[in-house]
Amino acid sequence: MTEPAGSGGQTEPAGSGGQTEPAGSGGQTEPAGRAPWGRSRAPRLGGDLLSLYADAPLAVRAHVRLRWWTCPFRAVEAQVPPSGRVLEVGCGHGVFSVLAAIASPGRSVVGVDVDERKVPHARSAAARARAAGADVDITVAPPGELPEGPWDAIVVVDVAYLLDAATQRRLIADCAARLAPGGILALKEMALEPAWKFRWNRFQETLAVRVLGITVGGEMTFVDPAEMGGWMVDEGLEVRRQPLHKGYPHPHHLVVGRRPA
Repeated sequence: MTEPAGSGGQTEPAGSGGQTEPAGSGGQTEPAGRAPWGRSRAPRLGGDLLSLYADAPLAVRAHVRLRWWTCPFRAVEAQVPPSGRVLEVGCGHGVFSVLAAIASPGRSVVGVDVDERKVPHARSAAARARAAGADVDITVAPPGELPEGPWDAIVVVDVAYLLDAATQRRLIADCAARLAPGGILALKEMALEPAWKFRWNRFQETLAVRVLGITVGGEMTFVDPAEMGGWMVDEGLEVRRQPLHKGYPHPHHLVVGRRPA
């Protein structure tokens, strides 16, 4: 469920900040990223990651594998500095947190989530990763509470849409306040276009949240990534945006904000 680092179009080095636009613009949009079908770089990383869930129930293994193939985790991971303290908000089964830790041993990664059903599986995978030398920990966090910083990177992947717009904005503000100088906030959410991908994503998430109960949440609020970028600018971050939907059935979009050093 992801792209090899650098395969998602031309992404800039972590922490570079890219070119920025005036406050309120929501940042510059970069070329669209691509899906990992037939990925050629770091072919073992995905297998190494998935193997950490080998003892999980079948339903969890299937969900983790599907997420790996349908979400551009590697393109997000490429934005994170190769060393330092990394926080993932809403880590779920821990796929990104574990990926970030095993992809770069200089990172100290913490994943937090409100879903007590998923956290035990994330912890099991993290324990196996630690046994192999990775620095990663997973914990339950009450809704609205984040570990204190400073963090060199904070990552939020497909979580904000489960919150209303005001709470999404507050989450961005809380994350921005916890960034170290030069730290980055990477927010991967779904864009509102292409329209057919947005409609497919809304259908799938409605099924997962309201029918199957796979994801904890109630109402879903999809905010335009440009508006989210504007919120980051309001918090003093330098912002850039990148569509990551090419080759995927979902309208993935990455918004990266950097705290000036």
